[in-house]
Amino acid sequence: MAKEQKSKIGRYKPSNILFNLINYSFLTILTLVCFYPILHVILASISDPSLLIKHQGILLKPLGEASLNGYRLVFKDSSILVGFKNTLVYVGLGTAVNMIFTICGAYALSRRDLLFKGPVMLMITVTMFFGGGLIPWFLIMKNIGMYNNLAAMILPTALNTWNMIILRTGFQGLPYELEEAAIIDGAGQAQTLLKVILPLSKPVLAVIFLYYLVGNWNSWFNAMVLLADRELYPLQLLLKEILVMNDTSMSSVGSAGGVSINSVQGATAYRELVKYCVTVIATLPILCVYPFLQKYFVKGVYVGSIKG
Repeated sequence: MAKEQKSKIGRYKPSNILFNLINYSFLTILTLVCFYPILHVILASISDPSLLIKHQGILLKPLGEASLNGYRLVFKDSSILVGFKNTLVYVGLGTAVNMIFTICGAYALSRRDLLFKGPVMLMITVTMFFGGGLIPWFLIMKNIGMYNNLAAMILPTALNTWNMIILRTGFQGLPYELEEAAIIDGAGQAQTLLKVILPLSKPVLAVIFLYYLVGNWNSWFNAMVLLADRELYPLQLLLKEILVMNDTSMSSVGSAGGVSINSVQGATAYRELVKYCVTVIATLPILCVYPFLQKYFVKGVYVGSIKG
């Protein structure tokens, strides 16, 4: 009882109140700073394009009458739909391959009786700091058949060294007695991995999965280098062309939601609107994944970093 009273008294000390006020104020401002760009893009994507192209400064509500004409225009263009489909394929297959390679590599390197464990780890770690360069890498990929095909988007990035080291550290942090018990019961290496190690490593696995998922979703550089056919382009490469290269020459710019776009100014305005709409389409799916993995995120990062 006395401890509870002391804690209540300490909670209302002027220094604690001041600290909480400053802390909550800073976090609130930081949240608003991070949230506003997302809000700005969403509001701009449903604004009147003729007003949007003239607008400057902060945007707190849709300009003019809110409409989905920009999204209708985007989905009229076949390249966006093809890019979205390609991205789903690359992310799905790529993340599955990433997880399989990373789990197998991390499990092997976490074994105590692995021969030449030190030299192998050294060779793997060196690849994090040194590379052969873009041109040799491109020539190798082309010579082994990983150019302008599905394999070019999946196999060159099948394993991330840093993610494997994090996962290996998480595996090493598990009690070795659990593995010994499984071996005594007659379990082999595969059974030990699938039935003992992986079920106990869900937090760190969720973190690695999220890293790979976000990385594959946002990837555009490999596609720019290794893909020549626009039918294979992922959504992010199309978004890069729209935002960076200002390429909004969409075949469907001419009408949107029944609105005729005949003038050059009107087409320019709708192209500006398309940039915001494509940004929302490319960003929204990955944002929806975070809430389902958030509970594992902090714990997984902590588990993967407590042991070297």
